[in-house]
Amino acid sequence: MSGPQEILIIDDEPAIRRFLKSSLVAHDFHVVEAGTGKEGLAALDNSRLALVVVDLGLPDMDGHELIRAIRQRSPVPIVVLSVRDDEAGKVAALDDGADDYVTKPFGIEEFMARVRAALRHRLQQQGQSAHLQVGDISIDVLARDVKRGGQPVKLSRREFDLLVYLAEHAGKVITHQQALTHVWGPGHGEYIEYLRVYVRQLRQKIEADPQRPVLILTVPGVGYRIDPGSGTDAAR
Repeated sequence: MSGPQEILIIDDEPAIRRFLKSSLVAHDFHVVEAGTGKEGLAALDNSRLALVVVDLGLPDMDGHELIRAIRQRSPVPIVVLSVRDDEAGKVAALDDGADDYVTKPFGIEEFMARVRAALRHRLQQQGQSAHLQVGDISIDVLARDVKRGGQPVKLSRREFDLLVYLAEHAGKVITHQQALTHVWGPGHGEYIEYLRVYVRQLRQKIEADPQRPVLILTVPGVGYRIDPGSGTDAAR
């Protein structure tokens, strides 16, 4: 679950897409947009998506047909947006494979709550946890919230993504290349000094003594290992 989670919005109204995108980006999601069902399916095939938002009233494809087509390709959560509020239509969309149904007009807080619920449910189905605990560090993956000893810790997007990636593989050595590729993307595998800067910043925020880290440990010449206990590896 490394990197910002990617959400695909399939809606033919540019204003709706802009509205949703601004809110999702503010909550650290990456957004892919599509104005037609065909564009949406192409984006689905070319992306690693965490969730899809589908408008039922598309110009080129019936929304129910699109939901079925998505479900044939992927188990990705689907949240429907529609002006149709009849019970039969909602039931049909859920039977087609949608995870939730939001009626337009809607409040953004309600929408974000539905998104978080759909993502949480998918994690549970996959046997993954929406919460990670390493030592006294508690991570709420969906809310992108970190606490140390119960106290909030403010992290940048990259710091959070790096911490989650290390925490998801607690006890395992993560190479420099693995961390850079998973958090920053392909093509960043050689920027080791860049990674070291972020590790130092993380240690400043989550270690009791950043100069003698016991949580994020260095494996010299290889990478890093996160340890929920204590360690004696030298900082680097």
